[in-house]
Amino acid sequence: MEKKFEVKDLITIGIFTALYFVVTFVVACLGFVPIFMALMPLIGPIFAGIPLMLYFSKIKHFGMISVTSIIIAILMFITGHPYPIFIFCIGAGLLTELVLKLGNYESIRHCVIGSATFSLWLLGMVIAFFFGFREEYFASLVNGYGQEYVDTMMSYTPQWMFFAMIAMCLIGGTIGGLLGAKVLKKHFRKAGMA
Repeated sequence: MEKKFEVKDLITIGIFTALYFVVTFVVACLGFVPIFMALMPLIGPIFAGIPLMLYFSKIKHFGMISVTSIIIAILMFITGHPYPIFIFCIGAGLLTELVLKLGNYESIRHCVIGSATFSLWLLGMVIAFFFGFREEYFASLVNGYGQEYVDTMMSYTPQWMFFAMIAMCLIGGTIGGLLGAKVLKKHFRKAGMA
């Protein structure tokens, strides 16, 4: 049942956006090892699945995920990601809003699907490895990470890898969603979700 947007929803958005961002940021720190950066679209959503599913259990109306996606886009842009991060974050947020709404905010199955669709925002983190940004972006990493890291990352990210990363987001998001649903089974039951 969809409810009216209230002040407590803003508090919920703030708490769970911060929690989700911190978990994602910690996992992203594994990216100092090139193979983990290439696998981030798979690994990140698995670890972030529990807090994301808990957040989904608190959502009762349209708009909360959109606000979360805008906040994440701003934080990622501030931390140095190129402007397409906004497109991917907001797009993934709106898609997830629709998925949750189709389940009337009461379906665990739709929450798991939403975990997969929301994970697509991570493509905005890696888009610079690919189309239109590749040479400039990798050149900008040399000073901070070294030429060896950059060469390794370039070898791990041929253009076709972007499409593999789409699949990684969806698979990782689904695994994270299922893991979150299992861990939070009692919580979902208490929230009246099936």
